[in-house]
Amino acid sequence: MMSDRWEPTVFKSRVDAVLHRFVAEEAEQLAAIDPALGPVAEQVEAAVAEGKRLRAAFCYWGWRAAGQPDSDALVRAAASMELVHAAAVVHDDLIDDSPLRHGRPTAHVALRGAVRRSPHPVASARSLAMLVGDLLMSLAGQLFTTSGLPAAYLGRARPLWSLLARELIAGECLEILRTGADPDTAASLKVIRYKTAKYTVEQPLLIGGALAGAGERLRAGYSAYGLPLGEAFQLRDDLLGLFGDPDRTGKDNADDVRGHRPTALLAETWSLAGAEERERLRALLGRRGLDADGLDAVREVMRRLKAPGRIEAMITARVEEALDALHELDTPAHAAAALTGLAHSAAIRLS
Repeated sequence: MMSDRWEPTVFKSRVDAVLHRFVAEEAEQLAAIDPALGPVAEQVEAAVAEGKRLRAAFCYWGWRAAGQPDSDALVRAAASMELVHAAAVVHDDLIDDSPLRHGRPTAHVALRGAVRRSPHPVASARSLAMLVGDLLMSLAGQLFTTSGLPAAYLGRARPLWSLLARELIAGECLEILRTGADPDTAASLKVIRYKTAKYTVEQPLLIGGALAGAGERLRAGYSAYGLPLGEAFQLRDDLLGLFGDPDRTGKDNADDVRGHRPTALLAETWSLAGAEERERLRALLGRRGLDADGLDAVREVMRRLKAPGRIEAMITARVEEALDALHELDTPAHAAAALTGLAHSAAIRLS
């Protein structure tokens, strides 16, 4: 049990314990079907091995800010948000063909060894990874419904799961549809909102609030706080993706440039660029064999145009908007303090 004082490390340990135990049991049952499934089961477990557990934290405080007490059953329900995230990450890495996550091979890369005798090992490994992601999403719903919370509470939150899935998939689809197009900040921000902001902050808060029986005003406040903060979270990810330390982020710095992804950072750079700079960017964006020199050239254009500073300003503005919305809410002092701390954790980080 937790005190009213927000202790992120203690909370993370509680969520980790739930996730690791639940997923280990499910992975064991999967592998028991046939020994050949062992590598797949290992990737199911690997998908939840690490994480900040921010989504679980927002769900938890959506519950607590509505006046509910600490609850182990609620922590189990909140942990299901991390399985949604794990599923999204496996699928996202597959869509983007990303080689690394948390400094380790992504699922579709790690599974190549299991299908090395296949006529098409790369395609087969990608298919296995897709199924790992599908299983993780299924397990999210299972953990939520078996959390131990009363059925009436779960029933209040169930419609939000459909909304969460629809908006997350819409965001992923929009990113694919926008990839390779001329960069546009408004379009990039829409991708960010649906692909990341909603399921990272807003929807976990609303689900926690629905479980707790939160009223309409509080739910509206959760959205007013959660949407801009979720956007700030992804804008920070965009910056870290290109300018962060790979040893901290665990990702390849070149991913967004090689993939010509519709990030707000690229869109802001494009809007500031002249004809010569756009021509230089066109020659580098989407190049699969982009080397370190090419990546440095993209960074140099961005720095010269001060695009990273524009993104930093967008992050600051969104965090301020979120905190202003939070201060308008009549929430218990410990909940307001926790949500303030989470806002800074989400937007001001190195990984």
